[in-house]
Amino acid sequence: MFEWFWNILYNLGFAHKNARCLFLGLDNAGKTTLMHVLRDDRVALHVPTQQPTAEEIVIGAVRFRAFDLGGHEAARQIWRNYYAKVDAVVFLVDSVDRERFPEVKSELDGLLGDDQLKDVPFLILGNKIDMRGAASEEELRMSLGLHTLTTGKGTNPVSDIRPIEIFMCSVVRRMGFGEGFRWLSQYLS
Repeated sequence: MFEWFWNILYNLGFAHKNARCLFLGLDNAGKTTLMHVLRDDRVALHVPTQQPTAEEIVIGAVRFRAFDLGGHEAARQIWRNYYAKVDAVVFLVDSVDRERFPEVKSELDGLLGDDQLKDVPFLILGNKIDMRGAASEEELRMSLGLHTLTTGKGTNPVSDIRPIEIFMCSVVRRMGFGEGFRWLSQYLS
């Protein structure tokens, strides 16, 4: 189903890239579902992640070693243990659960402020846009305090600043995140 996306990445010159990627975000944001959609191209009901899992995911010519670390409060305490040698962070947000936006902002601010991640590109995925009452991209951008921090969705890499961008998506409907991974791929060496 995503063959067109993989071909685009390959044609853009992303051959033979390897990247370590962290899938982060609060519990119930869709991290495990996204990992399984990318790996197996299927959606299934998953139990909350209780311990870190790692998967090899190939997107075009980019081979990701992706780590799903869980998002419940106890799991967030070990995120820091995985920062070394990470090439990208994919941070998922449940765009329907506005009550948790302050908690999401706090966690994201902590990640963005951590010196170990200062040069790591951040792909922020506002998930569940297929559900009634989902926040818009602008609302999510404002709620997370990112209105002046994002670097744009273009395909021309930025320099001297950390790449950060928000893409709205629905993992279960398989829409929106492909563009985000395409954007992220340009920042992987």
